[in-house]
Amino acid sequence: MSTLRSGRQLVAAVRALLLATVVLGLVYPLLVTGFAQLVAPGRADGSLVRVDGAVVGSSLVGQAFVDAAGDPLPQYFQSRPSASGYDGAASGGSNLGPNSAELVDLVAERRAAVASFNGVPAADVPADAVTASASGLDPGISPAYAALQVARVAADRGVPAEQVTALVGGATHGRDLGVIGAPWVDVLALNLALDREFGTAG
Repeated sequence: MSTLRSGRQLVAAVRALLLATVVLGLVYPLLVTGFAQLVAPGRADGSLVRVDGAVVGSSLVGQAFVDAAGDPLPQYFQSRPSASGYDGAASGGSNLGPNSAELVDLVAERRAAVASFNGVPAADVPADAVTASASGLDPGISPAYAALQVARVAADRGVPAEQVTALVGGATHGRDLGVIGAPWVDVLALNLALDREFGTAG
């Protein structure tokens, strides 16, 4: 009797597992995806940004603007660092705490590199230029970091800094509902605006 009851319980457990797998692993995701495609198809597809039909990035995911050797391109605004290498499949921070000697050295190295690249004193480099976000995928930078890069971008492109500053303003987002979060600059949108306004450089 005990063996029969155990067998029935096993069959019931397997059926419950299969049902949960089908409902939660197949039916529910398909329903949510279908609803998202109806309500907000662009967001459901990853908020992809296209130029002349080609995908150049996502408005929700940061990316590097570097050459084949991994060096930052001076004609473009640079994103904040990413602990995940801007890999959406490996989103995450470095897990280094404020007392980590490794983090201290990394921040100092980044600060020196940003200061040298932009021709500014190290003391002028803002925090988001040297620290990665928790996700490693933030698409934006602070207005202060954008302002620090204006002179370098303008000089490399041979255009007035005032015109570049105006484009920064056009790519700047305010606080949500006027009070939540902090203003930020959409780096991809800004760099695309640079290419539209002045053509590709480099």
